[in-house]
Amino acid sequence: MRKIGPVRERGTRDGLTKSQAEAKLRKMIAETTVVIAPDQRHDFSEVAERYIDHVKNVMDRKPTTVHDYRLIAQTHLNPYFGKTDIDRITPNDVAGYLERKARDGLKPKTISNHVTFAHAVFRFAVSRGLATTNPVAAVDRPRLPGANPDFRYLTLKDFEALVAAVPVDLLGPTDRALYVTAAMSGLRQGELVALRWRDVDAEAGVIRVRRNFTRSQMGTPKSRRGSRAVPLADPVREALEAHREVSHFLGPDDLVFAHPATGQPYDASRLRKRFYDAMRAADLGHLVGRDNGITFHSLRHTYGTRMAAAGTPMRTLQEWMGHRSIQTTEIYADFSPDQEFGRSLTNRAFGSGAPTASGLPKGS
Repeated sequence: MRKIGPVRERGTRDGLTKSQAEAKLRKMIAETTVVIAPDQRHDFSEVAERYIDHVKNVMDRKPTTVHDYRLIAQTHLNPYFGKTDIDRITPNDVAGYLERKARDGLKPKTISNHVTFAHAVFRFAVSRGLATTNPVAAVDRPRLPGANPDFRYLTLKDFEALVAAVPVDLLGPTDRALYVTAAMSGLRQGELVALRWRDVDAEAGVIRVRRNFTRSQMGTPKSRRGSRAVPLADPVREALEAHREVSHFLGPDDLVFAHPATGQPYDASRLRKRFYDAMRAADLGHLVGRDNGITFHSLRHTYGTRMAAAGTPMRTLQEWMGHRSIQTTEIYADFSPDQEFGRSLTNRAFGSGAPTASGLPKGS
């Protein structure tokens, strides 16, 4: 803790703003000469491993988070920084890393994840006396794109065709209930696979999202908004009741969409393959495809678009869909009833005498 100068009062020009004080402090830190003893010097890979152990054993982070950190360190950061002492890595070195990864074709979001992890490693090193400064703090991060507004979803007609095309086989009842629940609750694939019967509260009329299944591991939602209660629509309740009648796994902690023969989580690759097969069986194969077509995640977009069109406020929809940021939810704003209101106003403003494509007023 250092006193940099007086605080600038609102409406005056005397003193320092918060950003000015932070900039001055960074300059003071950079100008301060602190010598790390030779026996205290460590390269980046050593400190990164110590930080990962700290995250795992002290901070009790999720196994998937620990796995991601270790993958970033071993695959990207360690090979680049090599055996350089962590205290001798400069902002220019970090900026060079960002440029290298951009040339390698990594997406800005991926590079940003690397920077976030590296920043934490250097902060850990400073707190342990292994480094004097955090060079990542002086480097601009890549600008991230906003939520992609060009998403795909199913129309109600196409969704009904999909459900009708589910095959009559061992997994058929599970698939049918799964598709209805996905499209009418907006749950993510991992949240659906992890759903237990205890999470379906018909009396309260909600589905409670409490767990997530990803990378073959059961865990909790990553963000605070991930744990939530979603309205249980009547078609979903009816589909789950029909599914319950044929399921052999009905305990409170049994999975709703478990494999009907084993009770184990529904395999992700098989789930997606059967979804695409059902799409093709419904004569919707031309819509299938990861690049520009429909995927299983499109059922979640189906929920978002129809709920927005029904007039659901964006903040409410954000809570129900478990979005961390309202900006993500606002990709559905174009489907709100306000658009229909705007169309009617436009027609009223220009009237029937407006020029048509032929250049003549309508009815001429």
